[in-house]
Amino acid sequence: MSDQFAQMAEIPREFMRDGTQFINRCTKPDKREFIKISQAVGIGFIVMGVIGYIVKIIHIPINNILVGAA
Repeated sequence: MSDQFAQMAEIPREFMRDGTQFINRCTKPDKREFIKISQAVGIGFIVMGVIGYIVKIIHIPINNILVGAA
């Protein structure tokens, strides 16, 4: 019984140890890396916006044709 308790108590300890190691290994990005990440995110936002706009432009006339015919 105590063996099971010790095994169950080891899981949170291992999780905390792994989390602490991960946080300690992480570093703050330098200016150049931050700018690259910001540019990539910005380009992603623009691409997703253009795709959404194109889908909407295509969807509106098709919807009008289908609904208008009824």
